[in-house]
Amino acid sequence: MIETPLWQPAEFVLQAAVARENALQECELRATFTAPSGRQRRVYGFWDGGDTWRVRFAPDEIGAWTGVTSCSDTSDGGLHGQALELAAGEAAGVTLFDQHGPIRVSENGRFFEHLDGTPFFWLADTCWNGPMRSDDVEWQLYLDTRTRQDFTAVQWVATQFLAAVDGDRDGRKAFSETERIVLDPAFFQRLDGKVGQMYRAGLLGIPVLLWAAEWTDDPAVNATNPGYYLPEDQAILLARHMVARWDAYPVAWFLPGDGPYTGAKAARWQRIGRAVFGEVDHAPATLHPNGMSWFAPDFDAEDWLGYVGYQSGHGDDDPTVRWLTEGPPASGWQALRPRPVINLEPPYEDHIGYQSQQRFTADEVRKRLAWSLLASPTAGVTYGGHGVWGWDDGTTVPENHPTTGIAKPWREALHLEGAQQIVHLAAFFEGIEWWRLLPAPELVVGQPGGHRHISASRSAEGDLAVVYVPEDREIALRLDGLQAGLTGTWIDPSTGAAVPADLDDGRLTTPAPGDWWLKISADA
Repeated sequence: MIETPLWQPAEFVLQAAVARENALQECELRATFTAPSGRQRRVYGFWDGGDTWRVRFAPDEIGAWTGVTSCSDTSDGGLHGQALELAAGEAAGVTLFDQHGPIRVSENGRFFEHLDGTPFFWLADTCWNGPMRSDDVEWQLYLDTRTRQDFTAVQWVATQFLAAVDGDRDGRKAFSETERIVLDPAFFQRLDGKVGQMYRAGLLGIPVLLWAAEWTDDPAVNATNPGYYLPEDQAILLARHMVARWDAYPVAWFLPGDGPYTGAKAARWQRIGRAVFGEVDHAPATLHPNGMSWFAPDFDAEDWLGYVGYQSGHGDDDPTVRWLTEGPPASGWQALRPRPVINLEPPYEDHIGYQSQQRFTADEVRKRLAWSLLASPTAGVTYGGHGVWGWDDGTTVPENHPTTGIAKPWREALHLEGAQQIVHLAAFFEGIEWWRLLPAPELVVGQPGGHRHISASRSAEGDLAVVYVPEDREIALRLDGLQAGLTGTWIDPSTGAAVPADLDDGRLTTPAPGDWWLKISADA
C-alpha cells in the first residue's frame, strides 16, 4: 500500500518476468485505478531499463484506491494482473498544485483551472533546451528566477531536435534508430529529475513530445526532428512513453512542435493524437504549430484536444500584427468548440524580427502579449527570451537558427527587461477575474488597427472590462453596454503604476507616453 497526499504523484515499481531485447517494441503496460467513489482512471506504465517497469499515478480523491495492471504480453506475471493499492490523504504541500491540484479545462471550456475549481492563469516561459542542456544547479537557478518573476509554466522539448541535435548536455539522446526505435532510459531518468524540480517549484511543465518542424530549406535539418521523420507507429510509441512518465505530474502536453498540421497534414496528427491520448486519462493536450498557422478547424472534432495553441511568430510587419489582432485568433474561436486559446509563441525578446531585421524590444513584446490575451477569451499567454530558449552561452546564434541573431548567455537573458516586467502583467490579471473576459471589439470607437490596434474585453455581466492601448493617445470607448457606476484605472505595464481614469464621456487620454492597460470595474 502506497500512501500519498491528494494530487501528488505515487510510483509503483514492477519487475518483468520475461527478458526482452527491446521492451518498448515488445509489450505495452497499462493500469486501471478505481477511486473510492467507484470512478475509474486509466494510465500507461513504462519501461525504465532492464526488467524494471513503473506506473505513476496521482490520486484526485481522498481514500483507498485499487488498481490492476494489464500487459499486452499476458504471460508475463510480473507485469500482467498486478494489484496496486494506494491511500490518498488530505492535500499537503506549499505549491498551487499541492493545494489545488493539477490543471484541467474549465467547465465552460474557455480557460484552465485546478482540479478544485481554482482558475489557473497560463503565463508560460519558453525554455526549449533548458531541461536537456542544464545541470541540476543551473535548472534550479532558472526555476527560482522565473518563479520570482511570477511565471506559472515552462515550455520545453523532451527529445533531441533541430536546436539540440546531439541531445542532452552529456550527449545522450532520447532514442536511436528510426524504423524500430530503441529508448535510452538514462536520458529520460535525467529528465525525470528536471520534471521533479519543476513540480517542487510550483511550475506547470509543458513538454513537446515530437518536434515536427519542416520549415528549413535544408532537408538534413528537418530530418533531425522526430515528429517529422519517425514512422507513425514509432512516433506513437515514443509519445506514449513520455505521457506515461510525466502525466502524474502537473503538466500540459504539446504533441508535436513547430510543424504544419492543416489540410493534408492534419490526418496524420489526428491519428497520432487519438492513439496517444484516446484510451487513457491525460492532462490537457494540444499541438504547437509553425508561425501564423491556425489548425483549430481541422481538429475541432478531436476529443483528445484540450486547448487550441497558435504561434503568432517572429514577424514584425503590419500584416503579422493584423493576423494576431484581426485574423484567426480574434475571429476564428467563436466558430469552434469552446476551448482555451493560447498564443504559444509570440516573438521572443531580443530575437531579430523577420521584416525589420531589428531585435524585438521589451516594449514590442509587451504589445504582443497584451494583444494575445485579449484577442480570444482570456486564458493566458507565453513569453520567450532569446538566449533562454536555446540555453545559449552568448557566443553564437542558436543551433540551426542562423537568422535569429547572436543570443545573450542564458543567465543574462533570464533578466531581459520584458521578463522582469512579467511580474506586473501577473499582478494586473491576478487582481481581476480574468476568466470572465470575452473579446469586446465593440467597445472601441474608431479602431486604428495594425501596430496601433486597441484591444478590449469585458465580462458578460458588464461589470468588468479591460482595454489595452499600445501607444500614448486619446481613445473613445462605447460604455453604454457596461454597468453604471464603474470606475477606471490606468495601469503602466512596464512598472505596474496605477493612475485614476475619468470615464465620464468615454473619451480618455493615456496618462503618459507608452502603452497602457485600462481596467474598468466596480473597484477603483
